[in-house]
Formats: sequence, structure tokens, C-alpha cells
Amino acid sequence: MGMLDGIKTIRDLKLDSRRLFIRVDFNVPLSGATVTDDTRIREVLPTIKFALEAGARLILASHLGRPKPGKTEGLSLEPAGQRLSELSGIEVHLPEDCVGDAPKKVVQDLRPGQICLLENLRFHPEEEKDDEGFARQLAELCDVYVNDAFGASHRAHASVHALPRLVRERGCGFLIEKEIKALGQLVTGPAKPYVAILGGAKVSDKIEVVEALLARVDTLCIGGAMANTFLAARGIDVQASKIEKDKLALARTLLDKAREQKVACLLPEDVVVAPSLDASTGTVVDAGSIPGGSMALDIGPKTVKLFTDTFPSAKTIFWNGPMGLFEKSPFATGTIDVARAMSKAPGFTVVGGGDSAAAVAQAGPEIASGFKHISTGGGASLELLEGKKLPGIEALRTTDEPAK
Repeated sequence: MGMLDGIKTIRDLKLDSRRLFIRVDFNVPLSGATVTDDTRIREVLPTIKFALEAGARLILASHLGRPKPGKTEGLSLEPAGQRLSELSGIEVHLPEDCVGDAPKKVVQDLRPGQICLLENLRFHPEEEKDDEGFARQLAELCDVYVNDAFGASHRAHASVHALPRLVRERGCGFLIEKEIKALGQLVTGPAKPYVAILGGAKVSDKIEVVEALLARVDTLCIGGAMANTFLAARGIDVQASKIEKDKLALARTLLDKAREQKVACLLPEDVVVAPSLDASTGTVVDAGSIPGGSMALDIGPKTVKLFTDTFPSAKTIFWNGPMGLFEKSPFATGTIDVARAMSKAPGFTVVGGGDSAAAVAQAGPEIASGFKHISTGGGASLELLEGKKLPGIEALRTTDEPAK
């Protein structure tokens, strides 16, 4: 069965004058009352514009951050609503809550082509508990349900799991359709040679995706802090570098598995080291010659070449996780150089969301535009690659009757 089988898209739903609830992912970074990266808002604009042109009365809902129960200062969706208004040219009405009398009144007054953005769903702990009573309150606001929040679809939360099963007419938006089609290619039949690049901080965060990739890829490149654990597992003294000591045996097992499955597993040959995370400069050394008291904070130029030399012949390339402490300029070079080379590669190039998507954005629009697909969901994209079913996607299938 295809990943989208049994799921309608927004094109298949009757929208004219109807109350359309779209679950979006406006979990965007803020600086005060300003959205500092509006990528997730921009990505859902095609779905929003389609709905408005079809004459829907539009209700948008999202979470933002991890608020305490009740309204948490600094985590209102008002800045996201303001940015959406600027991008769409349409006023966005923001009630003071997502359930209760306030949103009911705003939705009741909505005319076709108007937008209501509900306040942060996570102000109510029932959202993360997948509470059916909370979902029923949300369901009272709408006639039709669409999920276009791919980045939240791996969570069984009320607005993406319990709610759609209460609404007979439901489907996905254009962003989820795009995400599933692109990432599905990596699962169902990736063109070979297939190269994967994994980075980030912890091996423990990527165990299942490493095991899933070893069954499909020809080459696995490992960078970032997680590479330190693999280097240590090979007997290299990484000095003060961050490692997961309790995962050394697992790292050895994964390296053995790669060898057995004839997957080339590439680890850093050189690294950029410094005495602390706050250092203003770094020094390039061989991975086997890290000075005492120093820690590896980026991959070096030889490693960048080792990894990126696999790109020109690759038919498929997947990347998740930065190659170093990319948030700090002395240790961003490896990540940016990998992004630059990958953006020029001729194959099907996919970035798996999260920090890697942020790193590509940091590299600049010219580099970002070179990728075939940049996912908006880090955790969701990884779980999809692991072969897991995402609760928010499964709840959209209309082969199951919704609850009464």
C-alpha cells in the first residue's frame, strides 16, 4: 500500500463556505514578538491560498514551543499570525484561546475567504494527551479537517490524531503530500548509488534510522558529535570530545553490521578542535591526533572531501544532522561545505528537517534552492525513514469510519 493510499487531498474536499480546520505547523523561532525564520509558514501558503480561493472559512491551529499549562508569556501564536497576514495580504483573526466561547464567536463571524488562527494548542495539556474531549471541542469549530503539519504528524496529539477521526471529511494539504512523496522515495525504492550523511549530537537519537539506512544505502557518512562515539569505538582517543560511553558497544555493532552488509561507513579523517565550546577559533588536526584537553567541534577539509566525493555519482542523497557546532561560525564550515556540495549534486537530494534544514537556511538561499527537497519535520522525517507509521498520517485514511 502506498503511503498516501486511502487519504484524500484538499483538492478532493468540498470547501465553499464551509468551516475548514487546517492543522499547520507554526512552531517557529521567535525573537520577542518577531518570527526569525518563517519557512514553516511559507511552506503551508499554497494550501492556505487554495482553501481561500475555494471559498473556505479558514480555521488554522498549531502548537508553539513547550508551554506550561495555561497561557505562557512569549509563546502566543500572535507573531505567527502577524507574519502570515504579511505574507498572505489577509487579516488574521486571533481569539484568546483555541477552545471555548472566544474561538466559537470568531469562527461564527468568519466569512468565506477569511482566516482565524487559534491560540497555541499546547496551552491545554489535553492536546499532548490526545484527549478525545479536547478534540471534540475543536471538532465543534469545523465541517472539514485538513492536516498540513508534517512536523507534528509523528505525535499522537489531539489535533493531529483524535480530531481527524471525529471529522468525516478529512484529508491532507499540499505540504504533507509533497513530504510523503519525497520521503517515500527514500523508503520504497531509492535510486542507487544511495548515500546518507548523518550528524548531530547523539548516536542514541539515530540508532533506528542508522539501522534502517544500513539496509538501503551504499555509503553512510557520519559526522557531528555522534561521530566521536564511532571514532572511540574504533579505538581512537578523542580526548575531551563529547562521546556516549554507554553506546560504544552499539557503535561497534553498527560498524560491524555496515561491513557485513557491504556498506561503506565513512568517519572523519580530520576534525576542527578547540579547548571549549566558547572558543573563537579552531585548529584542524587528524582525527587520531587530537591534543589533550581539546574537543572535536567540526569535521575538517579532508573529511569534507571524503564525504562529498561520493556525491557526483550518487543517484540519491539523504542528509540529517549538522557536521559540527554549526551555530558558532568557527565550527560551521564543515556543515556549510557539505550543504554547498550536496546542493550541486545531480541526484535526488533530500534534507531531513530539524537542525540540518536550519543549517541549509543559514548557508543561504542559493544553496537551499539547489536541493530537491528540504523537509519541514526532523523527527517526523526520521520516523518515516525508519519505516514507522505516523499517527497524524494514519488518522487521515478514510478507509476507517470516524467516531460518532
